[in-house]
Amino acid sequence: MPKAPITVFGGTGFLGRHVVQELCDAGHAVRIAARRPTLPEWAEPGDPLELMSVDIRSEADMSGALEGAYGAVNAVSLYVEKRGASFEQVHVEGAGRLARLALTHGVSTLVQLSGIGADRASRSRYVRARGRGESAVIDVYPKAVILRPSVMFGPQDAFLNRLADLTRLPLVPLFGHGETRLQPVHVGDVARAVVRLMGEPSTERRLFELGGLDILSYREVVESVMVHLGNERPVLPIPFPLWHLAALLASPLPEPPLTRDQVIMMGADNTVGEGVGTFADLDILPRSLRDSLPACLPTQASSSSE
Repeated sequence: MPKAPITVFGGTGFLGRHVVQELCDAGHAVRIAARRPTLPEWAEPGDPLELMSVDIRSEADMSGALEGAYGAVNAVSLYVEKRGASFEQVHVEGAGRLARLALTHGVSTLVQLSGIGADRASRSRYVRARGRGESAVIDVYPKAVILRPSVMFGPQDAFLNRLADLTRLPLVPLFGHGETRLQPVHVGDVARAVVRLMGEPSTERRLFELGGLDILSYREVVESVMVHLGNERPVLPIPFPLWHLAALLASPLPEPPLTRDQVIMMGADNTVGEGVGTFADLDILPRSLRDSLPACLPTQASSSSE
């Protein structure tokens, strides 16, 4: 086990927090790099955790965070562009800068988190930036590992909790007829994959697509959440052009509840493709969305039975 730290950029985000915990549990020293880093709630005195304030747009910050590091994980995420923080700056320029500096500092293993469907030619600015970010990394650090998870879920996530909020409405809106196929993956399983890759993986693959045990239509995911919560409601199919209009109307808001990029992504299947590495290559059996619902969305009944 390497004694040098593994730097997790975005180590306080939804995925980053789980990566930090899994790495620490596996015996690694971890450097949490974030704009406002904090120790996780589970941390105890003596845990090999180090905090560093880092802005992925700053070369000096990133260079300092990589000094003496054995490995690096780029789990920085930006889903809605803001003033001074664009998809280009974070997912393309930031990813490329990290890869270049990781090579300069002799980092042994670099894991770049992306997403299934990443495509430099996508109509979505977000998806396009993810695809260009992958290329920016591989161009300067050819041995980097690219991980593309499907939509992630877990305790206190955005995905399932937003669906839970929708089930409180009299009618639950669907994207189109809800036929888009998803392969939701537990955030903890993605974090476990990172740990395997930081050790001695049993595969030489450099591109992985990580999907959960279930392939479900969006409608099936919504219905599973409703049944679990006991909030079964009629569903209302809404054509995609109306969703695009809603995203346009919401775009001036500081924190829009819906973006054009999200609508575009909900129109495309999000499942593991052919010819890529998967959980099977890492000897990981991913969790089922349906089986994970009680832990991710506790109800009064499930909470009282624990």
